[in-house]
Amino acid sequence: MSEYDNNLSGVLFKNDKEGNESRPDYRGKCEIEGVEYFISAWIRTPKKGGDKFMSLSFKPKEQNYEANIPEPAPIDPDVPF
Repeated sequence: MSEYDNNLSGVLFKNDKEGNESRPDYRGKCEIEGVEYFISAWIRTPKKGGDKFMSLSFKPKEQNYEANIPEPAPIDPDVPF
């Protein structure tokens, strides 16, 4: 974290969808109570009409996909290979 207090603030930038329409329209990051989050935002139009709105998703920055991979078992030196 930086020396500046970023708590309860964040940024969003226009996202390059690269031909994949399911990707978020905007991406960025924020900090809430000292925890950093990635933000994804999609511009939505209500099915029954009305003003457009943004749908947001937050994901902890610390969370990574490798965390779900179990540690390998220790090697037993007595097992002959």
